[in-house]
Amino acid sequence: MDRAPGLSVRLKLTLSYAAFLMLAGAVLLGVMYLALSRGVHPGVTFMVTSHAALLRDFAPIAVTVLAFLLVIGLVGGWFLAGRMLAPLTRITDATRRAASGSLSHRIALEGRQDEFRELADAFDTMLARLEAHVAEQRRFAANASHELRTPLAITQSLLDVARSDPDRDSRELIARLYAVNARAIDLSEALLLLSRADQRSFTPDRVDLSLVAEEATETLLPLA
Repeated sequence: MDRAPGLSVRLKLTLSYAAFLMLAGAVLLGVMYLALSRGVHPGVTFMVTSHAALLRDFAPIAVTVLAFLLVIGLVGGWFLAGRMLAPLTRITDATRRAASGSLSHRIALEGRQDEFRELADAFDTMLARLEAHVAEQRRFAANASHELRTPLAITQSLLDVARSDPDRDSRELIARLYAVNARAIDLSEALLLLSRADQRSFTPDRVDLSLVAEEATETLLPLA
């Protein structure tokens, strides 16, 4: 999604820190001015000749203090915001790597538990699950192509035999083709069931492997 450019979070935090520091300084200077204008100061009694004279002497000091607070707020806020947002930068880099197809990268954010660490750990967990899911899909595709190649090869062999021997009994060929086709259908259903194995949407059952081996031997007999 295309968005209009705006201020970065680091700059916003810096300006917020500086504005808060300036506000606190202005309030403090205001309180000091009111105290001096009444001729009262902790430990010292000032004789104020006039408010104009006090304002003339106090204003340059207030401006200097506010300018100093502004510089401190901007510089300190910039470095402080950068330090606080450093984990977010690592999370963003990991997100971009994942978007480009690299699911093996992990943030592995160190330090004590806080909001950024929780976000990084949740993102690492999501990447691990995505990587495992992609690997499982690749294995499934490889197994499916390998398993489906066998009945197709048997069908091709039976058809080649029938073409080379036209006088051969077609009923036997049809019976074998029917058996191979039924085997391919069962295999397809088994592969679909295997693809839903992670969803636990099936009921496990015991299987006699001797019968499976016998059926596989009979099926591969034409190729032998």
